[in-house]
Amino acid sequence: MITNETIRVMLVDDHDMVRRGLAAFLNVKQDLELVGEARDGREAIREVSLCKPDVILMDLIMPEMDGAAATRKIRRMYPDIQIIALTSFQETELIRGALQAGAIGYLLKNVSVDDLASAIRAAHSGQSTLAPEVVQALLSSGSGVPETRDYGLTKREMEVLELLVQGLNNREIAEELVVSRATAKAHVSHILAKMDVSNRAEAIVLALRNDLVT
Repeated sequence: MITNETIRVMLVDDHDMVRRGLAAFLNVKQDLELVGEARDGREAIREVSLCKPDVILMDLIMPEMDGAAATRKIRRMYPDIQIIALTSFQETELIRGALQAGAIGYLLKNVSVDDLASAIRAAHSGQSTLAPEVVQALLSSGSGVPETRDYGLTKREMEVLELLVQGLNNREIAEELVVSRATAKAHVSHILAKMDVSNRAEAIVLALRNDLVT
């Protein structure tokens, strides 16, 4: 959904041609503004304080400092900045590393322009976006049939989890359940703690793997 608010975007990728292509894409989206670029994780950490992005598109395999390490450090320094891993790789270890570092989304570089724009807007609103191939990789990464667990979630937490899987952010969850945003945020935090995951994306995958939602 396009809004009147301009979303400030930073690109981190060690390939000049990739950055140029992404920059050209951002230039045609009226609600997206390119505010900075970096060639590796270390440069990204230096630049982020200068360009103050809302969302960062982060490559993972880079020299000097990889994307997961940069994501972890940036998220600790600037928790309001959302980071989307944008890479050519869909290995399970890379996916888990990026999500555990704090990335809100994980997309492959073959993503369409419109889908990438939608993911940036979703990230800015606090919503996770995972490429279908990524979800499948995570679902398939367990050995054999996964053990079904309910993680001790309450009835209300199960309702919140289902809304998370549907892609709702805290504000939308609060509106749907007619509770305060602080209450919705607390429910999400409890869910992540009980499921022993670090972010919404991991919780969504775990919920799907264990058939917690329909």
